[in-house]
Amino acid sequence: MDTVVQVEELTSGASGRIIPLFRNLRRSILSYDALTKSVLLIYSFFVWILLILPRRHRLAASPPSSPTVVATSVKRRKFGLRRDEEDTLRRRALAEAIEMVEEDTGDWNSRCQWSTSLFFGTRLNALFCRSWFPASGDLKGILIIIHGLNEHSGRYTHFAKQLISFNFGVYAMDWTGHGGSDGLHGYVPSLDHVVVDTGAFLEKIKLENPGVPCFLFGHSTGGAVVLKAASYPHIEEMLEGIILTSPALRVKPAHPIVGAMAPIFSLVAPRFQFKGANKRGIPVSRDPAALLAKYSDPLVYTGPIRVRTGHEILRISSYLTRNFKSISVPFFVLHGTADRVTDPLASQDLYNEAMSKFKDIKLYEGFLHDLLFEPEREEIAQDIIDWMEKRLGK
Repeated sequence: MDTVVQVEELTSGASGRIIPLFRNLRRSILSYDALTKSVLLIYSFFVWILLILPRRHRLAASPPSSPTVVATSVKRRKFGLRRDEEDTLRRRALAEAIEMVEEDTGDWNSRCQWSTSLFFGTRLNALFCRSWFPASGDLKGILIIIHGLNEHSGRYTHFAKQLISFNFGVYAMDWTGHGGSDGLHGYVPSLDHVVVDTGAFLEKIKLENPGVPCFLFGHSTGGAVVLKAASYPHIEEMLEGIILTSPALRVKPAHPIVGAMAPIFSLVAPRFQFKGANKRGIPVSRDPAALLAKYSDPLVYTGPIRVRTGHEILRISSYLTRNFKSISVPFFVLHGTADRVTDPLASQDLYNEAMSKFKDIKLYEGFLHDLLFEPEREEIAQDIIDWMEKRLGK
């Protein structure tokens, strides 16, 4: 019983991590105990002002850097890059070691062909990918999984098994800074890069599987990524539809002032972490075993969220909320009514306002954030499969 209580206090996702982060920022500025941190942040603000001053004024005021200073700066940069590369290689090895088939599934291994690979994104960053296909080669369609913030594609093996049993092929991609992909663990310099990489990955899959209908699936922040990607006509025309579980829509900071300052801090100190901002929080599943598995997984990032990552989620969420009425892609949005990480009412507003002719919504009473890791995961996956088959006219 003690173990259950402990894991249920953990959280992940979008607003559940961002709101404590920026609330912590506000308290840090107002708290006497955190005066030192406040001074450093204010100092960083003035450094940012100096960076945007006209170049001629900075050149006149600043003497040239000494060779020693330059050498030290280069050495620090190289050390940081080497550390990031070593972390990426460690995570990639862990990602490769994940079992792509479940041990207690009988002839599942003989009915499924699976593989891992690297896909090079639009900025030539290596992104770790997985695929599962029916050994029979008989395909109804392909589902491409874009995971949520701080998790990875290897968590969706059970979902892939259920899809394979209905003759759907599955691809999944770790976005930058996640799973076995390049980048600092848990750090997302731009969600627009993730959107572009998602589109490029979809295009590659379409070329390799001509004539096969494709769907995009996104969870939480991955849902926001998928929705934005599908809002571009050249991506929408490659899709039969998209599926969104607990999408990160209408995410808000703790205070309007924080929202106004977030862009500045994300430029000045993008990798800065607010320690203690999210060590305890909102449960994301009603299944204690699923929570324990998630937070004991070394590929799930559980550290404090970085400023740039938080700002990127606020930015994409704000963009999508302003543009609900322009959404025309066929979609199915699923959300738990008890989700306290992302807003189920925002999903309802998306459904109400989108101009899509083929759209559906299902709200699960009392369910939490990680729908595919709830006790009723089989039924939820079946709802997704049924919707895709309805979309295909099967």
